[in-house]
Amino acid sequence: MKMKGRHRLQVYGIIVVFLCSGLSPFVGAQGELRGIELRETSRESNVVYSLLILTPTVFRNELQPLVAHKNAHGMSTKLVTLSEVYHQMYWEGRDEAEKLKYFIKAAVEIWGVEYVLLVGGRSSQFLPSWYCPVRYVNMVDDWDVGYLSDLYFADIYDRNGGFSSWDSDGDGVYGEWYMGENAQDVDIDLAPDVAVGRLPCRNPREVRIIVQKIINYETTTFGQPWFSRMLVVAGDTYPVSGNPNWTGYEGEYYGDRAIENMTGFTPTRLYTSDETFTDKKDVIREFHNGYGFVYFVGHGSPKQWGNNKANGTGFVQGPNSNDMWKFRNKDRLPVCVVSGCHNSQFDVCLRRLFNKDTRWKQEYVPECWSERILREPTGGSICSIGCTALGFTKEDKTSFKGGINELECAFFHSYGQNQATILGDTWSAAISWYAQTYPVKWDSPGLGDSWIDAKVMESWALFGDPSLRIGGYP
Repeated sequence: MKMKGRHRLQVYGIIVVFLCSGLSPFVGAQGELRGIELRETSRESNVVYSLLILTPTVFRNELQPLVAHKNAHGMSTKLVTLSEVYHQMYWEGRDEAEKLKYFIKAAVEIWGVEYVLLVGGRSSQFLPSWYCPVRYVNMVDDWDVGYLSDLYFADIYDRNGGFSSWDSDGDGVYGEWYMGENAQDVDIDLAPDVAVGRLPCRNPREVRIIVQKIINYETTTFGQPWFSRMLVVAGDTYPVSGNPNWTGYEGEYYGDRAIENMTGFTPTRLYTSDETFTDKKDVIREFHNGYGFVYFVGHGSPKQWGNNKANGTGFVQGPNSNDMWKFRNKDRLPVCVVSGCHNSQFDVCLRRLFNKDTRWKQEYVPECWSERILREPTGGSICSIGCTALGFTKEDKTSFKGGINELECAFFHSYGQNQATILGDTWSAAISWYAQTYPVKWDSPGLGDSWIDAKVMESWALFGDPSLRIGGYP
């Protein structure tokens, strides 16, 4: 939802606070807050900053080349450290994540921000600490007690134009919707008001790697022949033998759907049905040729990805998180969409090796699948979009409609048919389309179709720069 006229009153109220120098030693007479200059703007006309980078201080120096690069290419960029958000400003918010969301709201209304890049993942393999705040959603099932959702930071307004807290009952537990019960936190809008991406980096070296990849991509990709190629890796996701209602080869069906949306791209298919996908080596070898887009359709975990052979006669393992160093595609970096459960579950850590349940779920890896393919210095991808939780498909729904694969195809449609050239715009458009096409009924029971639709959208995370110019700058 866009900012309505009534929010201008809120904007003016915020500006008054910033301009009253007597309120705080942190507020300057010229409306500056320790170097953060605030001025009112109309989002529909004058944009002060298009991209807002929010980072812990420890990564600030590593991000300066990205700020300079973005500004040089007309993407007006502002970097703000989290310490400035928490300690030098007077925002509402009950915890760090909500304070950050309120700051994003102010940045949207005052600066006209369109894209937000959150920088930072877990800061420890053994302690529950983070470089950049996260929000866990409490939609509980037999697998996920709670899951990470960066959509929380993008869904700023509710349907009435007010702040979307994702906590309508005000108990400090967000997105509550338990098995067999109606939702406790209701009427969440879910449509992004700003495009949010994350670099879930765990140390400065990872930040440097990804920043350099973004700069190289945007300055060298345009006009390269490899960019106009698309790779799809898929198989028999739901074999007919498993359920009489399943049609079989759903992964390949959606792979073909994605290809149909990508006008002007030359496709390469690695499918289990024709045995072009029989081993992870098939994918690693093909990756080397360079592709503008890669779509993995199958089953996953934080560590692994793969899909079934014909009629479930076996399972083909694709590249896992330990294989990413084998990708030697160098600067030929694809936009990667991975369809599978938990491939983007970025709260994994070594500590979970010592718990039987989390070990079985493969949550013991130091980084999840999507983290690894993004930060691989020898190649990998320029971004990765995937699920932080179970990736429900239409086969999981009573209606047999919707699911994560439809959301992914909407992403490809946004780029291939609607000519959305900025990565965050394609992500936002896909989620907005899904929210309109499959509206959530909050008074329905948990684990029902609407519960699945909400989880599909909330768990779909963009790892990468939301302001990325897909295909690079001319």
